[in-house]
Amino acid sequence: MNFKAKLILSALGVCALPLAQAQSGDFEDFGRVTRVQPRVEQVRTPRQECRTDYVQSQVQPQRSQGGSVVGGIAGALLGSQVGSGNGKVAAAAAGAIAGAMVGDRVDNDGRNYAPQTQEQAVRQCRTVDAIEQRTNGYEVTYDYRGHSYTTVMPRDPGNRIRLRVSVEPDRYQN
Repeated sequence: MNFKAKLILSALGVCALPLAQAQSGDFEDFGRVTRVQPRVEQVRTPRQECRTDYVQSQVQPQRSQGGSVVGGIAGALLGSQVGSGNGKVAAAAAGAIAGAMVGDRVDNDGRNYAPQTQEQAVRQCRTVDAIEQRTNGYEVTYDYRGHSYTTVMPRDPGNRIRLRVSVEPDRYQN
């Protein structure tokens, strides 16, 4: 088949397309929109809500142990210089005890060891539902040739709606 014949055949096919559509009984028309109602759904999303509270707490200060240790060693050394035999051991022990007591008093004397109040940060969290409203379509009521119809659409069509109308003969004729 030559190019000219193909071109003519294609042109005839394109021209026959509206005729074939008219034969099928489908056409487009418009209906008047009478009501549009958004379809709203509530979506719950859990989220954490946190806050920081400040609380007062009692803190007991720590006593220093360094003076007791150094005093005990010094007292033991001094006590071991006194006496002889078993008396030397007893004097060293007594010197260690006395040195520890004197060292502790010298190191910790004058410090305030009463309980003190201290502020502490306490973080408290709880889970709450965040509720979000979303539109998931529109319920559209429209009038076409005196009849009312309702459908759900993804968007608001405005004041008129495009319709595809299909016409079929009644199969049950008398």
